[in-house]
Amino acid sequence: MSSSELIIKLLQEVGIKSELKLSSVPKPEMGDLAFGCFDLSKVQGKSPVECAKELAVEVDSHLQENKTYKIIEKAVAFGPYVNFYLNSGVVAKNIITDIQKHGKKYGQNQTGKGKKVLIEFPSNNTHKELHIGHLRNICLGNALTNIFRLNGFKIKPINYLNDFGAHVAKCLWGLQKFHKDKKPPKGQEQKWLGEIYAEASIYLESHPEEKEQSFEIQKRLEARDKSIWPLFKKTRQWSINGFDKVFKELGLKLDYTFYEQDVKDNGQKIVDKLLKDKIATIGDGGAIILDLTSENLDIALLRKSNGAGLYLTSDLGLAVAKNIKYKNISESITLTGSEQNFYFKQLFKILELAGYHYKMTHIGYGLVMLPEGKMSSRTGKVILYDDVRDLVYAKVLEETTKRHVDWNKNKIADSSLKIALAAIKFEFLKHEANKTIIFDATMATKFEGFTGPYILYMVARINSILRKAKMKKSTPHFDLLKEAEEKQLILLLGEYGGVIEKAFDNYNPSVLTKYSFDVAQSFSNFYAKHSVLNNQNKELIKARLALCAVTKQVLENCLSILSIEPVDVM
Repeated sequence: MSSSELIIKLLQEVGIKSELKLSSVPKPEMGDLAFGCFDLSKVQGKSPVECAKELAVEVDSHLQENKTYKIIEKAVAFGPYVNFYLNSGVVAKNIITDIQKHGKKYGQNQTGKGKKVLIEFPSNNTHKELHIGHLRNICLGNALTNIFRLNGFKIKPINYLNDFGAHVAKCLWGLQKFHKDKKPPKGQEQKWLGEIYAEASIYLESHPEEKEQSFEIQKRLEARDKSIWPLFKKTRQWSINGFDKVFKELGLKLDYTFYEQDVKDNGQKIVDKLLKDKIATIGDGGAIILDLTSENLDIALLRKSNGAGLYLTSDLGLAVAKNIKYKNISESITLTGSEQNFYFKQLFKILELAGYHYKMTHIGYGLVMLPEGKMSSRTGKVILYDDVRDLVYAKVLEETTKRHVDWNKNKIADSSLKIALAAIKFEFLKHEANKTIIFDATMATKFEGFTGPYILYMVARINSILRKAKMKKSTPHFDLLKEAEEKQLILLLGEYGGVIEKAFDNYNPSVLTKYSFDVAQSFSNFYAKHSVLNNQNKELIKARLALCAVTKQVLENCLSILSIEPVDVM
């Protein structure tokens, strides 16, 4: 139990029933944590200052009688606040030994024990390349997957590949028209398909009279026509292979992948059932619609007048496939761009009417832009993942080469890629999902400030200290850790479990990026004022080395949640 949780428990024991929130104090000499008596004053009909004085006396009396709160030294009234002073030695022993004992599992809880959750991302399209939106999607999905697991849930990351849309037909049409009998560059098949799709899109915009040819390929695809099916299967596999390469690079491990071609027909069956049950109706021209105006969700189009399905039709079929593959789902989460927020409100309401009653959540994320606007790419319209990675990698490579002239090229390249991916992931995750991001590669790759490389640098610095010390296992004298900077760092490390819970409660990995930055800064403050190794007191050195080691553990735990791999040296 953390210090904050113990204080809240203590306040409950003395009869405080109002909302219990603790805050930090402005100066170390004023204690460690504070409880404001503003809500309490409303309940008791007294001034906050008077309430604080009475509560401090009552708490101190309870502490004298109850020896289970050894961690709390005293409570003192400061104006409308009751400030709590914590015993440095007890705090250090409790928190440091807890981190040492649990290691990578420190801070985990069993909130979701027995509950199965699906999280669907990045929902990319075959025959296209991954763009910067997919990159943000993957970063967010990876982090949320890890957060749910740390909170005890059995979470299954899945993907839904759109392999059957009009974009596929457009790409195949362009391939046959402009590149028939040509072979893609070896290892660049996915990139080649993306370029062909872009080429075909641009051409058809200026030659609308040829669009019917693309529509014809779409019909042949949906009919599984042998004249197009082998080409579709071969090129689809090129896309999948390309995605797998990027997914591996970004640390994305999926439990299962659904394909639109496999679920679309089931979606049509749900539409038929909704029509039969008089939930859906026939609209103008024969289209199938569902009136959701009473829910402020407008009218949903389930099937076109010509009988063709839409994205909504396929998503209904996907729900069927999910429930066949995964039984007893507690929640199904989908990550897409925030421009689809309204669409998913419609979809979830339709699924509810169709009999799906588990929790359905859509997390919409904002756009990602560059300071100069949209970066020039092969299509001229979107920012591709490869472009972003290569841009950041080039900046990190230059800096790493300057810093380590003694390293060989492979070591420089490997370290630079890890730092570049850390910079990208951290920058994307430090913003709440619904916020628009202006991605500045120069700022993201700085080795100081609120960046991924800064957190990696702090871990590398601690590694250097521990290597020099050649620390042997021993039980330190924790009561020696009584400096203000030491205590501040230790208390911050003790908050890690609560941060994991907060990130889960709000589907918000950004709280972990802020927390890891706070821990790194706190360690930097401690290290700047107090020598770890240059001290005559050998026992103090042992205690400070233990503090360094658990700080490294917590920072690495945070990085792991964010799907960031640490580097040993920077």
